[in-house]
Parts: sequence; C-alpha cells; structure tokens
Amino acid sequence: MSPPRRFVIGDVHGHFDALVHLFTAIAPSSQDGVYFVGDLIDRGPDSAKVVEFVIENKYHCLLGNHEQMMLDAIGGGNVSPQLLQAWLYSGGNPTLASYDHQIPQEHVSWMQRLPLYLDLGDVWLVHAGLDPNLPIAEQGEDQFCWIRDEFHRHPLPYFPDKLIITGHTITFTFPNVEPGKLVAGAGWLDIDTGAYHPKSCWLTALELNAQEVFQVHTMSHAIRHVPLAEAMVVLGADSLHRKRPKKKSWLG
Repeated sequence: MSPPRRFVIGDVHGHFDALVHLFTAIAPSSQDGVYFVGDLIDRGPDSAKVVEFVIENKYHCLLGNHEQMMLDAIGGGNVSPQLLQAWLYSGGNPTLASYDHQIPQEHVSWMQRLPLYLDLGDVWLVHAGLDPNLPIAEQGEDQFCWIRDEFHRHPLPYFPDKLIITGHTITFTFPNVEPGKLVAGAGWLDIDTGAYHPKSCWLTALELNAQEVFQVHTMSHAIRHVPLAEAMVVLGADSLHRKRPKKKSWLG
C-alpha cells in the first residue's frame, strides 16, 4: 500500500472556486495530509468560504500575515481603527464583504490558534520564512509571517536535513521567473504563485512524496499537472541580491 500523500497548498487569498477545482484535481483521501501555508483570506472574493472549508475538513493551516493583520485589527475584542485601516488597505475589504461584515467568533478563535510553523520531518512549513541568523526559539510572527529578502538571500540552508516550504512572496517577483513557476533557493521552496494577481492567477498545490505540482487558474479554472522539476526555477544567491520593486500589487 502506498503511503499517504502530503499536499501543501499555496496562498489562496479568498479564491474559493479555484480551490474547489484544485481539490477536484488532487482528490485527497481521508488518509492524505493537507497543509495550507496561510493567507487563506483577503484580496479574493470568498475568504469566508475558504476558511469554513479548511475548518470543516480539519486541514492543517499556518498563520499567514493576512490572518495576522485581521487578528491585530479585530481579534482582541476591541477594534483598532488604525490597524483596521491597515488591514482593509491590504485586501481586507473583500474579506469583510464575504462575511457580510460579521466575522464569527469561531473563525477568529480558529485563526488565533493557528501555528506559526509545522515540522514534517523532511519538510518545514512556514508562511514567509525565517531569520537565518536567529534560533527558532528567538523568532515569532515578525519573522515567520513577514520576512522576505533577508531569508531568500541567505547563501546557506538553515536546516541541513529539511526543506523549508513557504508562501507569502509571489514567485514572479523573483528575477527572471515566469508567472506560475515555483522558486527554489538555498534550502527553501516558495509555492505562492499569485492566485489573486492578474499577472499570474495560478493557485498551487505541491504533493511532496511524488514531487508533483497541481495548479488551477483562478480566472479560467484551467488545470495543469507537472513534475516539480518542470514547474520550478532554481535561483542562485547572486540573482537574489537584485532589488525587487516594492509595490503593493505583489505583496503577499
């Protein structure tokens, strides 16, 4: 009997219809492991449905920076006007609309319990990355949910025996990477292929055991299924030192 499969899903950003098509393509069994890297919400139209889908199916999910922004704004019992505006500006308006402006406490409490990372033995899952110069115990949301260049540009793997898989940074923002491609660096693999972004619109699932990539286009619902080696661009440390434009349009 084959071992259970392990699927890692990139940033969904409220694209429920595409997520349903993706799950039709991967068809996970009750024995398979399903892991979301965070950023279920914001930017797309159906964040409430996405969160309910993950909760109902008891799938694993990490805390993303967009869940963290929402919790900072409304999760403490009192609404912070300043943090609320920051969240809404970063894609929270469609999320509020998907909940009819009444986010249930069940969903808020569920997000408050989301882990910052998951260790699968050979693979370490985290939303954004980590600070390569600090021990895990000295890091928190600022690193695991938000970090970018300091993590990506480090020339050596953080773990000698684990691959770090992330979302957060859309892969086409790396130099010479086409929309929809995954990006690998020194000990890490980024699978955020920009589900919400009109330049890409690809939502990605990676099956770890067979090293296969499944993708659904969030607008056309086209599906593609290719080996990881064909879907991935490997970047050297030199290319990662080029500056990326700091535009809201590609922030995770």
